[in-house]
Order: sequence, then C-alpha cells, then structure tokens
Amino acid sequence: MPTDQAHLTQIYKPSHDENARHAFVGALKGYVNGPLEAKLAEQYDHELKPEFAERHGHEPQDRLEGTAAFRDSHLYQLWGSSVFTSQNLMWETVGTTCHRLQPDFEARRAELAAREPLGKLELADDFVPPDPIRHVEIHRQPGGYFGPAGNTDLARGMHYFGTVELYRNAKGLSLGSTVGEPGMGKYLLGAVQRRFDDCKPLAILDLGCGPGTETVAYKKAFPNAEVWGVDLSAPFLRFGHTWAEDQGMAINFRQADAQETGFPDGKFDLILSHILFHETWHDILPGIMAEAHRLLAPGGIFINGDTPYQPERLSIPKQVTNHWQVVNNGEPFWTGFADTNVTAELANAGFKEDEIFAGYDPLGRGEYFVFGARKGHAE
Repeated sequence: MPTDQAHLTQIYKPSHDENARHAFVGALKGYVNGPLEAKLAEQYDHELKPEFAERHGHEPQDRLEGTAAFRDSHLYQLWGSSVFTSQNLMWETVGTTCHRLQPDFEARRAELAAREPLGKLELADDFVPPDPIRHVEIHRQPGGYFGPAGNTDLARGMHYFGTVELYRNAKGLSLGSTVGEPGMGKYLLGAVQRRFDDCKPLAILDLGCGPGTETVAYKKAFPNAEVWGVDLSAPFLRFGHTWAEDQGMAINFRQADAQETGFPDGKFDLILSHILFHETWHDILPGIMAEAHRLLAPGGIFINGDTPYQPERLSIPKQVTNHWQVVNNGEPFWTGFADTNVTAELANAGFKEDEIFAGYDPLGRGEYFVFGARKGHAE
C-alpha cells in the first residue's frame, strides 16, 4: 500500500506484462486507424467508387452513399471488426491494470480525505444526467460514465484515465513527461494565448472536465484564479477531486448539466471545453452555448477544442469510417457535431458576429478544430 509520500502519478505504473499489452493495443489501434484505413481509401478510389458510379450514374456524394459503396467490401468488414476488437482489448487491458492498482488509489484518496481539502467537491445525490447520454456507453466504456447508484469508488475515473495514458504512450506523447500530464489542457491554453495574449483570468470554468486531469493545467497556468470543473459524471468528479488534491491544487468540482451549471451570471473570465461537443446532442448543444454566454463576464473568453472532422474537409472514405464509429463504437454524436454550424450556434447563443471565431490549429501532424467567442464589454 502507498505511503504518505506516494502520489498517484507514482502509483499508476503498469507492470512489465501490462505495459506489453498496452503497447500491443496501442500499436493495433495505430495500424487499423492508419495503414489499414489507408488501404480502404485505395480500394475506394480503384474499385468501389467506379462500381458505385456505374450502378447509380454518379459517385457517392456523402457518408451514407459512401457506406453503401463499402458495405460488401471484405476489407471494410475486416477494418470494422479490427476497430471493434481493439476497443474491447483497450478496456480489458487497461481494466486489468486499474483493478490491480485501485486499492492503492483508494488508500491514497482516504489519506487525502483525512486532511483539510484544498478544493470543493459538490455532488448531488438526486442529480439525473440528461437523456440520452445517461443511457449511452460513450467510447463503449463498460458501464458508461455514471455507474450504479451508491457506488463511490474511483474505478470509472481510473479506467478513463488509463485509456488516455495508453493513447499517450502509443503516440509517443509520454516521453519526457509525467503520468497524467495535461497535454490537451496546455494545448487549449496555447490556443487562447495565440488569439488573446491579454487573457489573465481570475475565474476559470472547465466544461465537461471528465476525470479532471486536464483541469490541472488551468490552475497551474493561473495559480491565483478560482478554477472549477463541471461534469455530469460523479465517478469522474471524484477521481478529479482526488487527482487535484494529490497534486496540491485548489480546484473545485461540481456535478451539473453544462446547460444549467448553477453559477451566477458573469462569474467566469475564461470558459474552456475539450472534446465536449462531439459527445453532445443537437438539442443540448444550444443550451450549453447559451449558458457559456450567460456565465461569461464582459470581455470573457469561451474556447473549445474538438475533432476536425467537418465533412467538407474529408474524403468520402474518411466520412464513412467516422460514420462507422458513430454507429458501432460509442461515438453517437461524432458526425452530428461535424455537421453543426458552430458559428451560427454561437450567434444564436447571444455572441455577436465579430466576437466569434472558428478555425483549425496545428496539432502534431494534423489539426484540431478550435472555436468560440469573446464576449463584448458592452453586453
């Protein structure tokens, strides 16, 4: 069991065999989403597109027609089964590590709970997550994000955290960094600074903070700011609170719907989200944007980073594989978000046209979709 000196970053250490399995799953995912998916694109160009055009008199125009073109392809079926299996293996492999380490995590949480807390953890016993997300296993995480009533352990947060670590290791992002390094939090702060170099927030909100590891980046960057993370998932928030306390960070967490957070008007100078909106349904997204507008102080910034999969930027094969993820792999709003006109939704939420921004920032060898607005001083 851990001593008083053992922090969670030291406790989360997959064994030799676990590391080997993590590496295998990461490599498998890299292959099926890279070289194997590239072979699908080649097959489409050389075989499937001409065959579809011959039958229908035109080439596939969208993801649905593209899916019809791919449906009988054995290579497409192999790709889909490989993606599905790799997702199963990811949860199984990470689950083995988390199950072994959970007693040490729980012991560290108990040790921290015996001290005066640095930040708040506000959970609501009667909170009911909105439909349909409470019935969906996002990313096909076994049991979903919420778990059975009365369960207070760290398992669900640990499992999500473990998959992030697996991906970081597979992509080489963990080299020279600590376990749980908030890379995407730092990336979003960089996006803020590139656009608004005068940003010096005193109150920060992380919408859809998940297990809270990225929220730490905001407190580290602005140590004098009041920082809050909001999420639907009590298990994730428990993990986030424990993680922040372990890091010595005074960060507050609240269980709330991002459409109705319960904070007063104009409380925050900076509101951020990371991959929130591609897990948000069409009828919920406008309410989140309106709530962000309400919560921002004059001059406050609302910024979001999400998947750069808008269909006008993608080939038909890529649209097809993304659509497959929506139907089969726990990404139910992925393409729905990609179809959303976020600038129009921001305008509908109350932001003025000259306050709104949306574009693509470089990220590694690719790009990331960054969008939001700065609330005017006259509002």
